[in-house]
Amino acid sequence: MFYQPKDGHGLPHNPFKAIITPRPIAWVSTQDTNGVRNLAPYSFFNGLADNPPQVMFASTGAKPDQAEGKDSLSNIRATEVFCVNIVASDMRDAMNISTDGFDKDVDEFEKAGLEAAECDTIACPRLIGAPASLECRMTQIVPLLGENNFMVLGEVTGVHLRDDCLVDGIFDVTTFRPLARLGYKDYSVVDNTFTLARPGQG
Repeated sequence: MFYQPKDGHGLPHNPFKAIITPRPIAWVSTQDTNGVRNLAPYSFFNGLADNPPQVMFASTGAKPDQAEGKDSLSNIRATEVFCVNIVASDMRDAMNISTDGFDKDVDEFEKAGLEAAECDTIACPRLIGAPASLECRMTQIVPLLGENNFMVLGEVTGVHLRDDCLVDGIFDVTTFRPLARLGYKDYSVVDNTFTLARPGQG
């Protein structure tokens, strides 16, 4: 089949997110200027460069208690910092709780039964127990096409790695089985890997 998004797809559910899979999940922690902590997952997320290391995530949609966008976006606008926590498969239920549209003055760490610690390079909470946490300073917020679509870009200023995820000096994703977003209500985990050498690298 072929369809133009502006005309609709004619299917029971939009296939777009199911096409771009699997997607890593940024469990973004922030806090507002009053110190209220926020934790929310975003699957439009990826790394952009490694020298210096940079990441992006996109916030789509809005909340009735925010003037524009969602709580994470509002907090980053105000503080210019955020932390990306990587989601292990055994954190799926807590992550799912944090998807709820809580009021902006609600602490998702508490709602999901999670512990937070202060970041080292920025004034922001990070998730204790995450396989990895990336402390980020916002570099740009880019408006995208459509209403309440924004891309947040940040420079990674600090990296936390859980010690048990390091095997012989390698950050081994099979030790925590990262959660990935598929389409619809579907998720997946990474529990096996293989290696390919580039041509000429032996």
